[in-house]
Amino acid sequence: MKWAAWRYLWTSQDVRRKLLITIGILTIYRLVSHVPVPGANPESISRILAGPGAAGTFVGILDLLSGGTVSNFSVLAMGVYPYITAQIILQLLVPIIPALQKRMEEDPREGQKWMEKWTYILAVPMAALNAIGQINIFNSMALQAQLPMVITNFGLKADQILPTFTIILSMTAGTMFAIWLGELISEFGIRNQGLSLIIFAGIVARIPSTFIQIWADEAHRWFSLFFMLFTTVLIIAAIVYVQQGRRNVPVMYPGRRVGSRMSMPVKGTLPLMVNMAGMIPLIFAQSILTFPAIIASYFVSSTTQWISTLASSITNIFNGGHWIYWLIYFLFVVGGTFFYTDVLFSQQNYGENLKRVGAQIPGVSRGAPTQKYLTKVLRRITFPGALFLGIVAILPYLLSQLLTAFGIGLGTQSSVLLVSSAGLLIVVGVVRDTFFTIDAELKLHGYDESLLIR
Repeated sequence: MKWAAWRYLWTSQDVRRKLLITIGILTIYRLVSHVPVPGANPESISRILAGPGAAGTFVGILDLLSGGTVSNFSVLAMGVYPYITAQIILQLLVPIIPALQKRMEEDPREGQKWMEKWTYILAVPMAALNAIGQINIFNSMALQAQLPMVITNFGLKADQILPTFTIILSMTAGTMFAIWLGELISEFGIRNQGLSLIIFAGIVARIPSTFIQIWADEAHRWFSLFFMLFTTVLIIAAIVYVQQGRRNVPVMYPGRRVGSRMSMPVKGTLPLMVNMAGMIPLIFAQSILTFPAIIASYFVSSTTQWISTLASSITNIFNGGHWIYWLIYFLFVVGGTFFYTDVLFSQQNYGENLKRVGAQIPGVSRGAPTQKYLTKVLRRITFPGALFLGIVAILPYLLSQLLTAFGIGLGTQSSVLLVSSAGLLIVVGVVRDTFFTIDAELKLHGYDESLLIR
């Protein structure tokens, strides 16, 4: 779509209405993001964020991806990530459980409705467990830093049960409210972009405060701005290049009968993406790596010395500041990319779909051999895509270590990038998808390129 086409966004009443609805819902989301959880102590979170240790780094990454909702411990502190985690879990269970796979193959439309229903149901306990884990981790960080508890009156004592239930309920309700807003955007606003735009709004909303923090550092102000902008531009260019990467597999489609004559076969291509998994491996890896810290947080205050020491060590490793965490994170992202891509590709079953329409890859038999060949090709091109995602995931840590090695005073992971590299991957992907969605809407209403050039 030509850039001149953007002036027609307000010409089409339907497109204009969808944009205004989307902006209005995102505004509501940002307003609700400032509603704190009952009993929250934002000062303790602020002091943890300002700390130079690994705890501050971990909370800073969570705060950046949530758009600042963690720093004031809002009811939207978990965003929509429990829903995404539930969605990923169900997608991974389909090829493992034969009954689920049979349900999806027999009636894909009903199977999709079933998936959506159970994703909502599973998101509720996921949000509750995530809330418990998040509060326990932050309280253990505050305890180690000798600060007041982030959430008071939280526990299993008799006088804490009702406040604890209220806190968990409010955070779970906040997550479900964010999911509902995302569904409203997909239905009445920019279609199929609701949850992505909710995450996008949270990440982008954090950028102004990041600029303010950089500007306040007079010693490294200009170097910080130049380094962050230069690095951000390079990362965006790399993300766009990889995301646009395709392997076009040649396909021969059968000719059509016109009267008594048969047309010649048609040459076509089947594009296979270098990065079919998108941002899913990053989110799933982060979700998995929070569990060791969540479990260990229950035993930090244990009266048994070795249990308390072990729990403290696990918490320190998995709160984002230790090199072991970033190594495991890298391996999880790379492995998760291959696994999720295989699962997603097997569900699409290109071999049977091509056989059904009579198409064939030259030199490859139809059906199962075609699916096997395409899977082999996809795994080859997924390898560089998986490595790229892994490097993107750990890039803040690598840059911070590099700057520290050269004696430059920006060696914290929260200050070397304007937006974390994982956040940039999400932002670029959402902007790209939204751009194409608006382009399709304009063409649907008659504003195609031939008209716009006139």
